[in-house]
Amino acid sequence: MEVWNSTLGSSFILVGILNDSGFPELLCAAMTILYTLSLTSNGLLLLLITMDSRLHVPMYLLLRQLSLIDLLLTSVIAPKAIMDFLCGDNSISFAGCALQMFLELILGAAEDLLLPFMAYDRYVAICHPLNYTTFMSPRVLWFMVATSWTLASLSALVYTSYTMHYPFCKSRMVKHLFCEIPPLLKLACADTSRYELMFYVGGVMFLIPPLVAILVSYTLILFTVLRMPSKEGRKKALVTCSSHLTVVGMYYGPATFIYVLPISFHSPKQDNILSVFYTIVTPALNPLIYSLRNKEVMRALRRVFGKHILPSHPRD
Repeated sequence: MEVWNSTLGSSFILVGILNDSGFPELLCAAMTILYTLSLTSNGLLLLLITMDSRLHVPMYLLLRQLSLIDLLLTSVIAPKAIMDFLCGDNSISFAGCALQMFLELILGAAEDLLLPFMAYDRYVAICHPLNYTTFMSPRVLWFMVATSWTLASLSALVYTSYTMHYPFCKSRMVKHLFCEIPPLLKLACADTSRYELMFYVGGVMFLIPPLVAILVSYTLILFTVLRMPSKEGRKKALVTCSSHLTVVGMYYGPATFIYVLPISFHSPKQDNILSVFYTIVTPALNPLIYSLRNKEVMRALRRVFGKHILPSHPRD
């Protein structure tokens, strides 16, 4: 098979869900609405948590990190996909493909590692409230944040470098919305079986232990909540935890399918749908799930809106 020159001067052609859909215009419009919603809702949540000092507690500071990750993740994928469809040009340079993959892997892995830390925060708050300030001190909080970003960056660097070092076949058609490892490996002209095994093991190690930690945390939380004497306390704890579990399900479901299931079981259509879900749909819904059912966030919205957007003027 002839090999095309996969260097910095070459390019790929992304053939994603917008190209294979029977209603591409409608899908593009929906993607644009979701991206706009994601920018607005995540940006607003970032602003609220930053500006309202009452939200400067570990739970909301971790939530701010999640909103930042979601905002960046959807911005790495959605604008290019939308503009490619509108302009009729789906090409992406070799360097651009590597950069997009690197950023998507960093942000995806950072979210994967952040979610169990958020579960631990809720576990300590509900099961060990008297020790909360010790177990979730500022030093512990920033250790969690730094660990998430550092491990995610190292992982992304290794995977991106190794994936892009392969020679690619003459076909430049990547049957995916963006540059991701499974569809790119299908274009490689070298034997990728060992790397696919490494990719599979890495996916299991990155996704399954955090997911187990989350499930253990919420199992312990559930036992504690059921023993609470206060009905109001049980309701508040369950509302907070159910929001987090909804976000966990929306992220880990598609991510586990893509990164844990062996590549031979993947189909372009399935991968495209799942990738759209966790890179565009989930980031748009996460802040709504957290904020609409959270009274503290809604109070902060009213405070910030009243103080900075519609300040009261003294009458003459």
